[in-house]
Amino acid sequence: MKKELRIYIDTSVIGGCYDDEFAEWSKKLIEEFKAGLYIPVVSELTEAEIGNAPEQVQNILIDLLKSNCEVLVETEESVALAQKYINAGILSNNFEDDARHVAIATTNNADMIVSWNFKHIVHFEKIRWFNSVNLTEGYKFIEIFSPREVIRYES
Repeated sequence: MKKELRIYIDTSVIGGCYDDEFAEWSKKLIEEFKAGLYIPVVSELTEAEIGNAPEQVQNILIDLLKSNCEVLVETEESVALAQKYINAGILSNNFEDDARHVAIATTNNADMIVSWNFKHIVHFEKIRWFNSVNLTEGYKFIEIFSPREVIRYES
């Protein structure tokens, strides 16, 4: 039985659809979600952040929510895990929302996180540190990539 990957995307992936540097890969990943290749996963935090974005970016999320997109809620468990990331020095309080994205995806057993946030999320040291805390706290290892690393390429 084939298991579809549940891929948590943060705000940067959706906003990336209108960023010259990232548009090609963000749009391709969104297309792959719509084609049913993966299950898109967002959170209420993503929805709140997109609420402040330009209308064209909001429309991408609205359209994605019409597909098989899961919307995760923030829980006491995910808030506590995000605080553990901050306490471990992975991120400072100034970047609490980035910690919250990783914690929400982790506590809800997403298969991976996809982001364009290379400073706070998609960075080899941060990924190791997030997973060190995750394993210490009894959660599974979570993979973290950019859309460019996840989309399918033709052979």
